[in-house]
Amino acid sequence: MTRTTRVLATAAVVALAALLPGCSDSAEPAATPSASATVEDTATAAPAEEPTTVRVASLKGPTTMGLVDLMRDAAAGETEQDYEVNVYGTPDEVVPLVSQGAVDVALIPANLAAVLYNRTLTDDGAQVQVAAINTLGVLGILENGETVDSIDDLAGKTIYASGKGASPEYVLNFLLEANGLTPGADVTIEWRSEHTEVAAVLASTPGAVAMLPQPFATVVTTQNPAVHPALDLTQEWDAVVDDGSQLVTGVVVVRTAFAEEHPQALAAFLADYEASTEFTNANPEEAAQLIVDAGIVPAAPIAQAAIPGSHITFIDGAELRSTFSGYLQVLFDADPASVGGTMPGDDFYYEQ
Repeated sequence: MTRTTRVLATAAVVALAALLPGCSDSAEPAATPSASATVEDTATAAPAEEPTTVRVASLKGPTTMGLVDLMRDAAAGETEQDYEVNVYGTPDEVVPLVSQGAVDVALIPANLAAVLYNRTLTDDGAQVQVAAINTLGVLGILENGETVDSIDDLAGKTIYASGKGASPEYVLNFLLEANGLTPGADVTIEWRSEHTEVAAVLASTPGAVAMLPQPFATVVTTQNPAVHPALDLTQEWDAVVDDGSQLVTGVVVVRTAFAEEHPQALAAFLADYEASTEFTNANPEEAAQLIVDAGIVPAAPIAQAAIPGSHITFIDGAELRSTFSGYLQVLFDADPASVGGTMPGDDFYYEQ
């Protein structure tokens, strides 16, 4: 079945909430040895490599928005490797799975990748490596009112947010401090466990101010006209950081042991994931329904509207190192604990 036919054949789409590992159906039968082939030639022919099960953990948000085409393909058995994908609500659910070896690949907040690297580092080197950047700046300040036009206007206010201990907290603290505001003193931050909780408070509370990523920002502004974007934190970052780094939101990490044991399977996953991010960006209408099926947003029009602002991407190799290390350095200079106490070493960056 061609990709076009498969995309249009909605009856072939398997429910994403019940993902099962697939198996490749693209391998052709081995050619019959010619009459001139020797017995030794036939006996030593390399057998076809069996698919590897790649256990993937993702989060309910932009990272999974870029993963939905891969998830669809895996559920339909159309991938070279077997992908077991599970989507979680918070980073706290995912990080222990990586450190315990319960998953092979995880899509997590950017700074947590560095924290996890430092936490699991041994005399043998890195136990966790970053393989790609998957989302850039997706955070914004939203208001149920009309009083916030600059970061200075946040003084004396309460900001509802989620992502404590992860990139959202450290980015918000850094930007407040860079503008002369002290978190907890000049600005009160109330942390909630999930973005959906923050969105609910913002939508139901006149005058409320909140920090939300995409697609949750689009969800709440679509459902409540009184809520509007007040500040784009990517623009605020660029206003105070001049080292060329970008505001990195999410990355792909892999257990080093898995990368060493299954380099071909990891390469296949990264290629499939890159193609999946390209699909989401290039086909927002089709991707939107898959995003709804994955339970990320409630309606396809909202998902489609959120895709452009979600900055779904795939950056690896040398660009990954320069972009991500610059971002981590800014966080480290602001608060070493935000990256786990020390800047990651060269072995933090996975190279194919």
